[in-house]
Amino acid sequence: MSKFEIIKSKIFSKESLKYQLAIWRFLSKKIVFTNGCFDILHLGHIDYLSKAAEFGDVLIVGLNSDDSVRTIKGINRPINDENSRAMILASLNSVSAVILFDEDTPYNLIKFVQPDVLIKGSDYKPEDIVGYDIVKAKGGEIETIDFLRGYSTSSIIDKIKKI
Repeated sequence: MSKFEIIKSKIFSKESLKYQLAIWRFLSKKIVFTNGCFDILHLGHIDYLSKAAEFGDVLIVGLNSDDSVRTIKGINRPINDENSRAMILASLNSVSAVILFDEDTPYNLIKFVQPDVLIKGSDYKPEDIVGYDIVKAKGGEIETIDFLRGYSTSSIIDKIKKI
């Protein structure tokens, strides 16, 4: 398998992720979940995802679909389409799996994945994180990670507009 094919193999449909989750659980892997738009990947994202991966053995990233990003961020987003964003995320060593979701929140995806650890940025209170109830009910952990100051997709877009 080529390196490109290996990267592509980390992008899952719901059906294919179901089987991979069964394998990881059989191997007693601790499953970590986070989500986001990850529109223009930057150092803040790399820092966040590498820290998230340290909470377990497997990091699954729920990636907002293009339609979902437009709903959240506005008509001019995303900058990069969902296939590009998925491939870029899948190319990261710290990311084990990428799965797209169409809804405004990843609640149904979290319910499907049943992660051992749910991660979001520290701009959220743990009890306000979507999926908190699901993960807590199964005895899992909710963790927050501080963002790396000075890095955001919006600031990169603003900088480009000024050039």
